[in-house]
Amino acid sequence: MRSAKITRNTLETQITASINLDGTGVSQFNTGLGFLDHMLDQIARHGMMDIEVNAKGDLHIDAHHTVEDIGITFGQAFAQAVGDKKGIRRYGQAYVPLDEALSRVVLDVSGRPGLEFGCTFVRGAIGGFDVDLVHEFFQGFVNHANVTLHIDNLKGHNAHHQAETIFKAFGRALRMAVELDARMAGITPSTKGSL
Repeated sequence: MRSAKITRNTLETQITASINLDGTGVSQFNTGLGFLDHMLDQIARHGMMDIEVNAKGDLHIDAHHTVEDIGITFGQAFAQAVGDKKGIRRYGQAYVPLDEALSRVVLDVSGRPGLEFGCTFVRGAIGGFDVDLVHEFFQGFVNHANVTLHIDNLKGHNAHHQAETIFKAFGRALRMAVELDARMAGITPSTKGSL
């Protein structure tokens, strides 16, 4: 089973994240941030991964440290769970609509961190959740998952819909990238022989 559990403790946050890449979309979240829990659930459901995140952070300051550190811890768990990457498809992509909103996510489990984030939210907050933190979550993830990730919100005039299409597309692209390919069994998907 391709799974991992990571605990990260700092003076700002205490976070535990677990992931099973071969799960069924079961999830449990306790981050203190309802909107983030809703977005993480999109990753689990559409990525068909079992994910659990428990976090205590300095929310009395703001949500920045908590969201970034959840991205970091989730990225570390992902990197451990995916292992040596032999037999995976490596690349994933998805377009996801939600009413008027449409987002595209393309990723490469490349061993190199990189984020290209093309999203201009139509407002600065979603129910008190600062939309800048969407970028911070994904930056934390790619830096520690060693994934190249391109995110583009192509259209939308509802910020909740914009964010939700991003997280749903991310889940579907991640699912595609880590899916085992019977034709690649035991083979590293790179001409270099390593990722």
